[in-house]
Amino acid sequence: MNQRLKLGVLGSGKGSNFKAIMERIIDGWVPAEVRIVISDVPDAGILSYARDFQIPGLFVNPGKYRTRLETEVEQDIVRLLQEASVELVVLAGFMRVVKEPMLRAFPRSIINIHPSLLPKYRGLEAWKQALEAGEAVTGCTVHYVQAAVDAGEILGQLQVPILPGDTPESLHARIQIAEHDLLPEVVRQIAEVRSKLPDSFAARPDDK
Repeated sequence: MNQRLKLGVLGSGKGSNFKAIMERIIDGWVPAEVRIVISDVPDAGILSYARDFQIPGLFVNPGKYRTRLETEVEQDIVRLLQEASVELVVLAGFMRVVKEPMLRAFPRSIINIHPSLLPKYRGLEAWKQALEAGEAVTGCTVHYVQAAVDAGEILGQLQVPILPGDTPESLHARIQIAEHDLLPEVVRQIAEVRSKLPDSFAARPDDK
């Protein structure tokens, strides 16, 4: 079986990780296709990239909370992803915690990129946490999403050295370069594994 894995990408920012995935798809490295892009920010760069790549890109009003989605909104996002036949949800700089509606609809099928070597430095601005702690090295992690924040099974990591004179901005920029390699590679690995599964398991993998 050589079917392309159907992706849904959620992001809140400029969309550089989404762009990295699309470039690897276009050059044939990642056997996947992005079916929909969703953002909680109306003018997010990720939506501009979606237009550039001629992929449906939608803004969804997140509601009244700052760090999560209202339940009804999250249910709407689930519906949009399911209508697009999404098999793997990629959180690419999505700045909200996903809750039960998405976790239930996509068991073991939501991944996130985080700018630290988990389990160290969970939460916001993890590169600043690593820098302030005096670490010699940090990096990025792709992991499955579960109810606890930044705590799911680790799928891949890349290290980034912290250099003398690094600022939060310079360190974050180098971590993002590593992210652009790591996230497409993990998507590629998942796509290749899923392509070898029977149809009955490919869309809804066993939630171990």
